Amino acid sequence: MSWFESFVLGLVQGLTEFLPISSSAHLRLTAAFAGWQDPGAAFTAITQIGTEAAVIIYFRKDIGRIISAWARSLFNRELRQDHDAQMGWLVIVGSIPIGVLGITLKDAIEGPFRDLRLIATTLIVMGVVLGIADRLAARDETGGRHRAAKQRKSLTDLSVRDGLLYGVCQAMALIPGVSRSGATISGGLLMGYTRESAARYSFLLAIPAVLASGVFELKDAGQGHVSWGPTLFATVIAFVVGYAVIAWFMKFISHKSFMPFVIYRILLGIVLFALVAAGTLTPHAGETAG
Repeated sequence: MSWFESFVLGLVQGLTEFLPISSSAHLRLTAAFAGWQDPGAAFTAITQIGTEAAVIIYFRKDIGRIISAWARSLFNRELRQDHDAQMGWLVIVGSIPIGVLGITLKDAIEGPFRDLRLIATTLIVMGVVLGIADRLAARDETGGRHRAAKQRKSLTDLSVRDGLLYGVCQAMALIPGVSRSGATISGGLLMGYTRESAARYSFLLAIPAVLASGVFELKDAGQGHVSWGPTLFATVIAFVVGYAVIAWFMKFISHKSFMPFVIYRILLGIVLFALVAAGTLTPHAGETAG
């Protein structure tokens, strides 16, 4: 991998990690469209450490409170009713599904799941799911001609059941094209949470899973065509760009819907299917290129 490739892929990772459009799919597609070799699951997991570092810095106050309250609640029963302490436990509970499935499906994640036809399918299907969830949220917020607006849940209403369901949604993102934020935000909206609450918990929930995945893949870094230097460079680029995207995205969802991302996902999936059907791209384009 050249330094230019690592710059572009780091940029793509930072731009797409927090948007509900799937960063892993875009890294895969960028390589396929450019005629580069697929950077692989290890490169993707390690560069995600950069974007998660951006999450930690952006939400540092929230994370600091949660860790402090959770740690103190281990020795003080009264603190176990504190919202921040409960959030710590809920993040742990929500991280279980992706941890178990990530290890179980490792070979599939690095192989069959990277088929462009599967990515096109997940882009479209999850786009439709996100669109439905967004419409339901909008209906609750604005009400209608014959119905009053409905109060949606915030993170103070988060239960163990909901935390686990969030975790199951996050685990679906092991398939490129699903999108970690897209799946968890859709799940949150369908469970009745506000857009901001769904996005905030999605970002917090991703921290343990992404950091663990990146550390787990460190042993495979530097192998094949992807060396350590370009991988670290892409990770730094992803961090810088990712931080800016988080700040923009949290402001965007406070007064806008997810429909632009829904339309983008569906159109990209259709284009990808068309390119594969026309023979312009093979389902495994890039896997042996370069």
